[in-house]
Amino acid sequence: MLRHYEVVIIFQVGLEEEQMRAVLDRVSAAISEQGGAVGRIDRWGRRRFAYEIDHRWEGYYVVVEATAEPPSVEAVQRILSLADEVVRHKVVRVPSGSVARQARPRTPAPVSADPS
Repeated sequence: MLRHYEVVIIFQVGLEEEQMRAVLDRVSAAISEQGGAVGRIDRWGRRRFAYEIDHRWEGYYVVVEATAEPPSVEAVQRILSLADEVVRHKVVRVPSGSVARQARPRTPAPVSADPS
């Protein structure tokens, strides 16, 4: 059963674009190989941490939205935990009700006639 996930990845600040892309490609391949699909990849950029992590105060944040099977999510977590470029990562399953609300286009409110 395909489920919706968000994967937050914090990369080291000094990385080249190709190094980040290589990790993101491995994550995308792990999801796609088992029938999942990668949605939007949102690059938040460089952000300061609230506290020191591994002697660092900043990281480069990337959020990946995907629909995948649970075994492919386990593979993604394994890839990210072994990648030296990744400071931290978090995989969150998005509840199905909130996905339906996001996917639905907003319609403008109807304009009512002037009551006077």
